[in-house]
Amino acid sequence: MTPGLNFRTATLLLVPPLLWAGNAVVGRLVNQLVPPITLNFLRWALAFVILLPLAGWVLRRNSGMWPHWRRFAVLGLLGVGAYNALQYLALQTSTPLNVTLVAASTPVWMLGIGWLFFAQPVSRRQMLGALLSIIGVLVVLSRGQLALLAGVRLVPGDLYVLLATAAWAFYSWMLSQPKEPTAIRSDWAAFLMAQMVFGLGWSGLFAAGEWALTDAHIVWGWPLAAALLYVALGPAILAYRCWGLGIQRVGPNIAGFFANLTPLFAALMSAAFLGELPQPYHGLAFVLIVGGIVVSSRR
Repeated sequence: MTPGLNFRTATLLLVPPLLWAGNAVVGRLVNQLVPPITLNFLRWALAFVILLPLAGWVLRRNSGMWPHWRRFAVLGLLGVGAYNALQYLALQTSTPLNVTLVAASTPVWMLGIGWLFFAQPVSRRQMLGALLSIIGVLVVLSRGQLALLAGVRLVPGDLYVLLATAAWAFYSWMLSQPKEPTAIRSDWAAFLMAQMVFGLGWSGLFAAGEWALTDAHIVWGWPLAAALLYVALGPAILAYRCWGLGIQRVGPNIAGFFANLTPLFAALMSAAFLGELPQPYHGLAFVLIVGGIVVSSRR
């Protein structure tokens, strides 16, 4: 480990991809129960209600949020509204393999956007780490047979994934550039609540479009209720909390590499639900992805 990336920070950054992988599994399990964009809106609405007792004071006129409403509106659009909505849209128009392949470009987007818009230099070591990490993802997706990737064909829907990845990179870099009042920034629940206030508006608008343009319907029951509780507590609240802390400690460039653990965790979870044992290529992928993290984070 390095002074910037210690064991505690690495543990924090491992939590989001683990929870996001679970989110993907749960999303697939309930895809017949609720429309995808509506699922995103419902999970953030439930997360809002959960956080209300802890951070309801942010809604007051004198809380300090409203003078910075433009910044929180952008954070809410990128992190709450657009990112997941675009991913869900991509899954409606593209294959899961294509979606995960394109999303594997996260470290490259982090490095590129940081360099272009936030004046952050990119080292050769970081580029090498990005290459190792992406190769690790490709190993998972191809199940250790890289020749299978030759049959992958990109479709127009993959543009949604590129936009989602770019939105997440911008969101992460904005987190690393604090401009909001200290009272909100120092309170994680208040900071997330301020984003959700505006993010719910964006995601609600997207969900309304989904119901207007498609034959959307919801099958209420305990399976959907349990799924909503998980995606609200885990991927929405806990994952965003840990991701924000990790960004503050090591920056978006290094944190971006941890996001590539998501498809590996998703593959392991899928294998567990299907009763299959992990394969050797899972171990190889883990070594490559973690190797990319270590190489990129060394000073």
